[in-house]
Amino acid sequence: MVRRIDVTGTDGLRLAAWEFADPPKGRAEGERAPGVLLLHGLMGRAAHWAPTARWLAERHRAVGLDQRGHGRSDKPAEGPYTRDAYVADAEAAIEQLGLAPVTLVGHSMGALTAWQLAAKRPDLVRALVICDMRASALGAASQREWEDWFKSWPVPFATLSDVRKWFGEDDPWVERPNPARGEFFAEVMAERADGWRPVFSRRQMLRSRATWVFDAHWEELAQVRCPTLVLRGLDGELGRAEAQEMVRVLPRGQYAEVADAGHLVHYDQPEGWRAAVEPFLEQFAEDPQEEREPVPS
Repeated sequence: MVRRIDVTGTDGLRLAAWEFADPPKGRAEGERAPGVLLLHGLMGRAAHWAPTARWLAERHRAVGLDQRGHGRSDKPAEGPYTRDAYVADAEAAIEQLGLAPVTLVGHSMGALTAWQLAAKRPDLVRALVICDMRASALGAASQREWEDWFKSWPVPFATLSDVRKWFGEDDPWVERPNPARGEFFAEVMAERADGWRPVFSRRQMLRSRATWVFDAHWEELAQVRCPTLVLRGLDGELGRAEAQEMVRVLPRGQYAEVADAGHLVHYDQPEGWRAAVEPFLEQFAEDPQEEREPVPS
């Protein structure tokens, strides 16, 4: 079962949250399951977490959030698409859905949002999973590269099969055929009068990205006090040396990697992803109050 719950983000924005499954099994009526908030990356949507949410729901209350500009959430033409706005939206979702103390699971941009929120509001977050997101600045060249890539998309696509083929095989960024990548992008397309187009604005995605690529985020990472798993795909964007440095900087960091996975770790290798993440989450599944440090008065 998937249930949509609308929440109100910063500036009154309507955000779509999705509770993916029935209440966890084996719990007495009224007993509170530990909350997990799943935050997708740039261009993603909450539905990308569905396979993860299915096994999470065995022990947790698993909720995915379509972040502003993505999925079924509002996409204001002029934003804001700032870091503060994304973090405030996630904060509002946790409070309105009653998920705290929550485990945050974030991929790419969603991981950055997660650790910035954990640094800002340690009282809301008891554990954190960072999936394939760098703490270092990526720089202006990276932003120009993305702008050129967006311009190369042959939109509109005639069919979803064309979407899958282009993003899975023909895209110049694809080093070898990657059907999972094609499926990932097929999920963020909608049919229009002239064909299939992304549900998001590429201009807004660039604006969102511009708010983090020029800066490093080590200082905020060091402020995260809860247990944190830094996870990478061996062929992803986060290198092993940087990931291990992130673990060193984190007061309570742990490291994991998934073989044969690229940037879309949870989508490329769902079994390897689960094998890496589930043992970490099991440490905090019994008592929602465990492992959460008190907030200094």
